[in-house]
Amino acid sequence: MGNASATFLSKSDSRSADIDPLSSDFTFTFGLSFNHGARKDDDMSQATLGDDEELFGEAANEMREDVETSLEAAWAALPDADDIWETDADNVLGVLNGLNSALEVGDAEEHLRDAKKWFTMGQRADAFDDAADLESEIEALEAAITDISAAGEQVGELTSTVPALRGTLQDAGPAAPDDEEADADTEADADADEDEE
Repeated sequence: MGNASATFLSKSDSRSADIDPLSSDFTFTFGLSFNHGARKDDDMSQATLGDDEELFGEAANEMREDVETSLEAAWAALPDADDIWETDADNVLGVLNGLNSALEVGDAEEHLRDAKKWFTMGQRADAFDDAADLESEIEALEAAITDISAAGEQVGELTSTVPALRGTLQDAGPAAPDDEEADADTEADADADEDEE
């Protein structure tokens, strides 16, 4: 019995010796091979993420350019300083009419609306690194448009008021001497007619 056991153990040891031990990097190699698809997906995800960041950066730059372009167009649509200061008119009414025509904001309001729209979108998307300059310019432009519109309304009222005031002043005061004599002659003629009757 003891010999049989020894023989069995001997054969087992022999078979074990015939089997090559696992290489130390077997598990590492197998793992790399097994996870090859996962590594590929990670690489693709990183590449996609990089592309997305680049595209977002381009979109942010374009959004800032849209705001700046709209602001530039709005400023250009406003009247020139010389147009509201210099005049060739011969009287006050001519000055007022010319000023009233000059105080027009044109398409500035529409361009301002576009600038505010792109600016708001950029802010909500956190696309601007520093938007303080854009915000300040938008506020300045909005204030200029408001002032010009208010001045235009005031000049428009004066355009109607001044001619009426001129007429009132022309009709005011004592009657002219010729008018007084004419009125006296008319009264005398009326009295003479009454006496004849």
